[in-house]
Amino acid sequence: MATATDCPDLDKRFYQPADEFFAAHGCLALTYDDVTLATHYSEILPRDTQFDTRLADGLQLNLPIVSADMDTVTESRLAIAMALNGGLGLIHHNMPDRQQLSEVSRVKNHIHGLIQEPIQVTPDQTISEVLEMIERRKFSFSTFPVVDTTNRLVGLLSGHVVKQRYARRKVAEALTPRPQVHTVHEKELGSDPIARADRFFTDHPGIHKLLVVDDGDHLRGLFTMSDVERITQERSAQFKPARDARFRLICGAAISATRNAFGELDRESILAHVGGLVERGVDVVAVSTAHGHSKGVGESVRLIRGAFPALPIIAGNVTSAAGVEYLADCGANVIKVGQGPGSICTTRIVAGVGIPQLTALYVTSRAAARQGVTILADGGITKPGDIVKALTLAHAVMCGGLLAGCAEAPGQIVEIEGKRYKEYRGMGSPAAMKAGSAVRYGHLAEASRKITAEGVEALKEAAGPVDNVLMQLIGGIQSGMGYLGAANLAQLRDRARFIRVSLAGQREAGTHDIVEIKAGG
Repeated sequence: MATATDCPDLDKRFYQPADEFFAAHGCLALTYDDVTLATHYSEILPRDTQFDTRLADGLQLNLPIVSADMDTVTESRLAIAMALNGGLGLIHHNMPDRQQLSEVSRVKNHIHGLIQEPIQVTPDQTISEVLEMIERRKFSFSTFPVVDTTNRLVGLLSGHVVKQRYARRKVAEALTPRPQVHTVHEKELGSDPIARADRFFTDHPGIHKLLVVDDGDHLRGLFTMSDVERITQERSAQFKPARDARFRLICGAAISATRNAFGELDRESILAHVGGLVERGVDVVAVSTAHGHSKGVGESVRLIRGAFPALPIIAGNVTSAAGVEYLADCGANVIKVGQGPGSICTTRIVAGVGIPQLTALYVTSRAAARQGVTILADGGITKPGDIVKALTLAHAVMCGGLLAGCAEAPGQIVEIEGKRYKEYRGMGSPAAMKAGSAVRYGHLAEASRKITAEGVEALKEAAGPVDNVLMQLIGGIQSGMGYLGAANLAQLRDRARFIRVSLAGQREAGTHDIVEIKAGG
């Protein structure tokens, strides 16, 4: 009969930490469903767990989930939703450079407290011209600062007069004059501009705009009460939006290692585009290809690192320790791990390469720790429990298929027999490569060239707002951390104990031997 002192030793024989477990399975490649995690004594309630993770200096997430840089997953709408929930959206590059710059700008200009370059109008414009601008640029607001040719503040054009009935009037006739416009000097903002603006709105009921000016009364920025209220409320939330130092939502962008007609890296084009992204406030760029342990990716990372020393760089994809070391030496901060685990990826079938994801994560995570870089687990995530397992080795996960059905994803809606679906395709699918992603898979960019696809085109059931999907994922991660007694992600990595699962065990893990009448969640 086992005594109490025997029990910990008994557990150790079966439930092993990562180093012991994966060493014991060194000749067998494992993925998420092949293992399960052992529970621990816990005093941690799921609701008290914290998810914050630092991917690089200046790149902090409050939710360790990144939306994939795929053309049916992440554009500005989903990137905004991801950042508002504490995560990160990576804008795909299967679009013209100018469009990607616009997508990043939409994210960075979404409710960030102090709007440092507000849209302005001039006194000599007509209300009709202002209405036309609102329609053309699809603004959701209609109040504008009015400035002269030197950017000196002249007044404020209120939304109450931006109406068709006043279309022929000049802005100068309809504006609120400068002496009646509330302003604050930029020197008064101090170290916490949001707190200063919040005090102003409290002291001035009914005023919803506060303009910022300099010594010469030139316009320097704009606060809106709705923005300030939202940011103030965010500060007391458990999962805060992911924002940069200027209170803007964070946003990433994928770039391509493009080559010129001579097959050489197009350095000028790459640097010009990354420079444009940096000007618009991008927080991280990702050099994403199917094979990150390659000359082209390494050269691209070195190029960007040399020109932008402080810019966080994600690079991948790799599944080996050597690949991690190579990209880290080239200057990458975050290494993307995964070759072939995605639901719409056929790389392992077509090319015969790739490593099941959990083993790949273990190998790369050990190399990353030595190099001082972080790991982003990309692909193979189908349920919240997979995220928990991935986070025992990685610092964040990348999701594509789980988010592709969301309303904010750019895929087209398709209705089949009364059910709504959204288009979802791998970046190695024929349609995606024809649209421009062939470079990602090492092919020339010409759409006419016959190339072998490494992905498929599919449908995902429409899933509603991304907030609802993330809520389910967050709940699963919280539960997993509570079972392991982990208050944060560092403790999750430290306390994880693994054991193999048989096929019968995998079946036992799901619902079975019942007639399900209501799906979970």
